[in-house]
Amino acid sequence: MNNQVLRQFVPLNELTSDNLQELARKTPIESIAKGKAIFKRGDSDNYSFYLLSGEMLLLGGDGEKKTIRGGMAQTRFPLEHHRPRRYTAIAESDCNFFRIDNDMLDILLTWDQNAGMMVADLNEGGSGDSDDEEASDWMTMMLRSEIFHRIPPTNIQAVFMHMEELPVKKGQAIIKQGEDGDYYYFIERGKCIVTHTTKSGKEIRLAELDAGNGFGEEALISDNKRNANVTMLTDGVLMRMAKEHFVELLKAPVLQTVDFKQASELVKNGAVWLDVRLESEHNNVAIPNSLNIPLYLLRIKSSELNPDTKYIVYCDTGRRSSSAAYLLNERGFDACYLGGGLRSLKKDDTPEEA
Repeated sequence: MNNQVLRQFVPLNELTSDNLQELARKTPIESIAKGKAIFKRGDSDNYSFYLLSGEMLLLGGDGEKKTIRGGMAQTRFPLEHHRPRRYTAIAESDCNFFRIDNDMLDILLTWDQNAGMMVADLNEGGSGDSDDEEASDWMTMMLRSEIFHRIPPTNIQAVFMHMEELPVKKGQAIIKQGEDGDYYYFIERGKCIVTHTTKSGKEIRLAELDAGNGFGEEALISDNKRNANVTMLTDGVLMRMAKEHFVELLKAPVLQTVDFKQASELVKNGAVWLDVRLESEHNNVAIPNSLNIPLYLLRIKSSELNPDTKYIVYCDTGRRSSSAAYLLNERGFDACYLGGGLRSLKKDDTPEEA
């Protein structure tokens, strides 16, 4: 598949060139003969199907019929996004199409947006305070985060008890892109450089971190692979906490998961839905009356949110929304996220078209 062809479809057009090229390499063009079905009503497969050419008939359970033709504006979006499927898709002519594994797509989107979100955050707060006296008081610096206002006092003590000192040398790799997340880090002394390696092998310099900055939480929150490399620019000392302790002491008390029924009750009492998917995804299907701030813009636009409002964050799977909810709570907002995302919704509570 040509990556320029994929670029015409939503939300594939929001992927970085490297990730789009990787997706194109793994995505063959498929053909189906007239009269054959590519999926049936009630199916719960985990693919998004896109029509390239030909005519496809969508048959609903109530007799509703839609004909989709290759090249129409609506074919930029998946043929039918609901799970289980509400329509049977039958080829009215010989058709060409392709399918995308939704989990793989969501991971790529989460990776791209988390990387963008991290860059924005580092540019905002990456200078740090290099004063030796303040840098030595790492506990005080950590306690400045709003996140510590939301966890039990005993957890705060336990956080410090589980932070271990790690002397590091100039040039030492602390985090490697693509690896599983294992630790959260806080810089007591020294400087780090953050880089991102593209699929072509090019290394992009993102930011520098000084004493007083933490890093590494994104992969621990969303259970994704590391999205960047972190290497020491100087000798120094890091404090680190293992993933299991981070999840138990920080993530679990801070991140509240709700199902659609619970969320609906919260909305009745003034809570607001917040969609952190891309604008193109939101325009295709969204929970009615929800705000849309893509994850990679959330750090910049969080100041526009009402600090007195509770936000219910959602995405397709919960990966992006869990990162977003943690970020909002860290900044003093009251936020929870929809467990399992839109794909977990049942037929009776599936959101309507935006």
